Amino acid sequence: MDINKNSFTFGFTIIMVIIVAALLSVAYIQLKPFQDRNIELEKKQNILSSVGITVDRDNAESAYLTYIKNEIVLNNKGEQVDGSAFDLDLGKEIKKDPDAQLLPLFISEVDGAIRYIIPLRGKGLWGPIWGFIALEDDVNKVYGAVFDHEKETPGLGAEINTPMFQKSFTGKTIFEGEVFTPIKVIKGGVEEDMHAVDGISGGTITSNGVSDMIYERLNMYLPYLNNMKAAIEVERVMAQIDSLVIINDSITE
Repeated sequence: MDINKNSFTFGFTIIMVIIVAALLSVAYIQLKPFQDRNIELEKKQNILSSVGITVDRDNAESAYLTYIKNEIVLNNKGEQVDGSAFDLDLGKEIKKDPDAQLLPLFISEVDGAIRYIIPLRGKGLWGPIWGFIALEDDVNKVYGAVFDHEKETPGLGAEINTPMFQKSFTGKTIFEGEVFTPIKVIKGGVEEDMHAVDGISGGTITSNGVSDMIYERLNMYLPYLNNMKAAIEVERVMAQIDSLVIINDSITE
C-alpha cells in the first residue's frame, strides 16, 4: 500500500472520522443519563433556593421531596390540567400561542408557610435567561427569586445570578391594590419602590430582559393569581364574620 497516494490519505481520514464519530456517539449515549440527572438536580436546587432552602446536589432530591408539597400544571385560564410541572419544557411552551401554553407551578411549605413558585424564562443580551420567583401565601409579596443565564457578559449581565441582585427582589410586590404591577429592573431603582429593583450597571439589556421576563411570565398566571386573591379575601371576610358571631354570642350570654 502506497501511503503517499491521495487515495490513502482520504481513506485514512474517512476511517478516522467514522471511528471518532462512533466513539463520541457511544460516549454521549453512555453519559446522557448522568447529564440529565445533573440537570434535574440543579433545577431542584434552584426551585428550593427561591424559598430559601440551600442544599448541595447530593441532598437536593430529599430536600425537594420534603419542601415541595405539590406540582401542578395550569392552562391560560388558571385551571389545573393534567401534566407534569417539573418535566414541562418552558423553552418550548413560550414559543406557543399564549392560549395554548401550559404553565407549571410549584407549591412549597417551609416552617408551616405556603409559598407559590413560578418558573421564568426570557431573553438576555446573548441568549436565554431563566429563573424562579416565589410568592408568599398572599400571592403578592415576593419571598425570594433566583435567576440564571446561558452566556451573559461576566461582570455585567451575568450578575443576575448573584445573591446581591436576587435578594433585592425579596419583599417587593406584584400588585398595587388590585392592579397587576410587576417588578421592574431599572437603573437607580428606588429602594422604597415596592415594584422596582436596582438595575445592573453596564447590563441594561439584560436588566430589561429580566423585567420583560417577569412581566410576560407572571401575566400568564394572572387568572390563577386573581382567583387565589379572591379566595383569600373570602377567607378573610368569613374569619371576620366568625369573630363577630363569637363576640355577639359572648355578649348575649
